[in-house]
Amino acid sequence: MKETADQTRTIPDPHISSRRSGATVALFGEVLADVFPDRSVLGGAPFNVARHLKAFGLNPVLITRTGNDALRDELLETMAASGMETVGVQCDQNYPTGQVKVHFEAGTHRFEILPEQAYDHIHATVARMVALNCHPSLIYFGTLAQRHAASRRALRMLLNSVRAPAFFDVNLRSPWYEPQVLRRSLRQADTVKLNNEEMAVLADMFALPGDTLAGHARAFMQMFDIRQVLVTCGAEGAWLVRRDGEEVSVMPNRAPTTVVDTVGAGDGFSAVFMLGKLQGWPVEQTLARAHEFAAAICTIRGAVPEHADFYEPFLSAWRS
Repeated sequence: MKETADQTRTIPDPHISSRRSGATVALFGEVLADVFPDRSVLGGAPFNVARHLKAFGLNPVLITRTGNDALRDELLETMAASGMETVGVQCDQNYPTGQVKVHFEAGTHRFEILPEQAYDHIHATVARMVALNCHPSLIYFGTLAQRHAASRRALRMLLNSVRAPAFFDVNLRSPWYEPQVLRRSLRQADTVKLNNEEMAVLADMFALPGDTLAGHARAFMQMFDIRQVLVTCGAEGAWLVRRDGEEVSVMPNRAPTTVVDTVGAGDGFSAVFMLGKLQGWPVEQTLARAHEFAAAICTIRGAVPEHADFYEPFLSAWRS
């Protein structure tokens, strides 16, 4: 049954109540290349999360759009090398593969997310067909790829057509978000994941009652009929509030590691949290494992490890 953009999307959760080895996750959104003066590095939250999910033994299907350019070739080669499906990667003849220009100024750097990129123009009917054909157990989406009407329409059609729980990874990137888009996304989501700073931004944006982040989260769930809200707090851990009132938190249980950079830590957290849901892990265990993996990502350069053996200690520990 199709829903309008303003209707609440409540999907039963049988897909994630038991172990689902090799389950399919549809990931909608941007692929971005961080363009440095001497090189480019492929990324973007949906792509990063998809790469982690593949390494963890799931079947991620990335639904995105690229230009007909060298970055597209690099993306397809990277996906093929890791065994990822490429059926959801559309090709645009008018707009380039998404880019973020990295500017070095006064000893620091600034990221410029360029407008009018291929991921702003994801074709709605094609995206819907790919999602329907892959029968996902979970759908992942974020905010940035919704800045243009074409991709917003594609996501709306996909969510209204595929009966699977939706994981909304908020990922606010100024100035590329607005209240109306966020409101619609929240109403479509079953799980909402954001960091504590983003929680404060949305609490102010929607005038949420309460004087604590946990209070804001409860009001948040009631306002938008969300099943659960997941809040990450960097090195301080993470916490989750469910619609039934249950609260679960995780704090670091080991000495802090040397941080190389924090790029992609949130994407790593999202990937392990979704893995835990699909595998039927207890929520406390899921949060602890997600935080541990995100901390490990902070010890390497970039959002995704260069070698698959990075994942082996986690896979071995999680099998026991």
